[in-house]
Amino acid sequence: MTQVGEGQDADETTPPLMTFGAPTAGEVLAERYELVEHINNDSAGRLVWRGVDVVLRRPVAVVLRYPGGDSATEMLQAAVAASRVIHPNLVGVYDAIDEADRAYVVREWVDGQSLRELVSDGPLDAARATAVGNAVASALAAVHATGMVHGNVHPGTVMISDDGRVVLADARTDGADSQDSDVRAVGGILYFGMTGYWPHAEVPLRGAQAGHGRAAIPDAVRDADGGLAAPRQVRAGVPAYLDDLTMDLVDATIAPPPSDVLAAELARLDVPAEDEYLDSSGPLRFAAETGEEPSPLAAAGGRKVALGVAGLLAVALVGLLVGITTLGGDDPGPQANPVAAPSSAAPGGEDTPAAPVVRNLKIADARIIDPDSRDRAEVRDADKVHDGDQDEGWSTQTYRGAGNFGNYKRGMGVWIDLGAEHTVKSVQVNLTDRGASAELLHGTIDAPSSNAGDDQILTAYQKSRIGQPFEDHDGTTMTFNGFDADKKYRYLLFWLTELPPTDGGFKIGVQEITVQGS
Repeated sequence: MTQVGEGQDADETTPPLMTFGAPTAGEVLAERYELVEHINNDSAGRLVWRGVDVVLRRPVAVVLRYPGGDSATEMLQAAVAASRVIHPNLVGVYDAIDEADRAYVVREWVDGQSLRELVSDGPLDAARATAVGNAVASALAAVHATGMVHGNVHPGTVMISDDGRVVLADARTDGADSQDSDVRAVGGILYFGMTGYWPHAEVPLRGAQAGHGRAAIPDAVRDADGGLAAPRQVRAGVPAYLDDLTMDLVDATIAPPPSDVLAAELARLDVPAEDEYLDSSGPLRFAAETGEEPSPLAAAGGRKVALGVAGLLAVALVGLLVGITTLGGDDPGPQANPVAAPSSAAPGGEDTPAAPVVRNLKIADARIIDPDSRDRAEVRDADKVHDGDQDEGWSTQTYRGAGNFGNYKRGMGVWIDLGAEHTVKSVQVNLTDRGASAELLHGTIDAPSSNAGDDQILTAYQKSRIGQPFEDHDGTTMTFNGFDADKKYRYLLFWLTELPPTDGGFKIGVQEITVQGS
């Protein structure tokens, strides 16, 4: 959750309250910053408060950690470094104080929401995603010009104010990041903006906007070998040039361009709507004229994405010739962009149908399958695996052994009913811990929720596995992609066979299951 609501002025007649440790509403820090409302706790254990600077009478955000001292050194150092860089796309840092019992950073309050929250209502169109990426790249260029690294670029730290301003917040400096990793994260921002999925699965979400506990951003769709699906494979309407740029930025095998070069390239694509070089009603907007120098990304040595100005204009002109229509809303249909989903005439005169749009499918029902249970105590809370809240889910009990649930059960699983037959692209399962073994099965029968009914489902479904099973999986996300494009699916079974070790035994929790298809 990001900052919401309006700031308020402090009551000057209220005396300051000086306490230490856990903060309380109404308390005044450093005789200046009144705490008004607790907003959230981030994944690093810091508390985010909405506050008021009672001296300048302006709203502020207070990021607080207790105790202070050594445990807060990194937070304070990052804040001091960030305060030296002034840029319209960076959140302003006003103060950084260590009181030993606690430490806190006071920064600009932004009325609005994070990119993460914005995209939860649906992916952005290409133009808006480009504008957000341009703002982030510009902010990073200012940071990198000083020799520093931001180190915390993700959809939770990219904030969009109510007036449309895009700002980057909550830098960190733990030495594990580089300017290159900052630039790659811009590719992640573009990817997330257009698809709603985060391509950097290995990068944990941190910072004051990261959210609570396990509420991680869904990992991107991947094939059986872990290969990343391109944005155009996830949804229609993504222009080829932006798809290529995004994929090259997130590709760890390709050296990224400097942040100022990337900012210049994105600025060239993100031009005002009244730009005279291309009709503003189209989704492709470029600022270049014929005869300009090649794209700075091309000069920097990028591969297919480093398009020169002439190439970009060629794409724009083709779009105009075929009649680019307005890219409406955040979820364009398959015909919204001729670059992504063309309709071409077949030899017989008929139009070739556009590819179906891949989307999250609604799970109509879910049930815990436990054929070897004695008391059916673990079949509750199945609805929590598809409620959209990754802070809650279903969990097994604690067992004494890993394999076959301590040799007590063949396994347990989550049965899913999509409500009707669908073409399925992938199934993503978010778990609480690493080290589990599981597989995805499918079938055509339903049965009552009982030991006998569960056994009937397991017996029937075991003949039909989707893709390859995961053995002692080293991550907390399992993605199954081996679906037959010519088949329709309604009933799926996520089947656990081995539990990871936890304190005092072996157990696992399933926080959320996401099914993508059409």
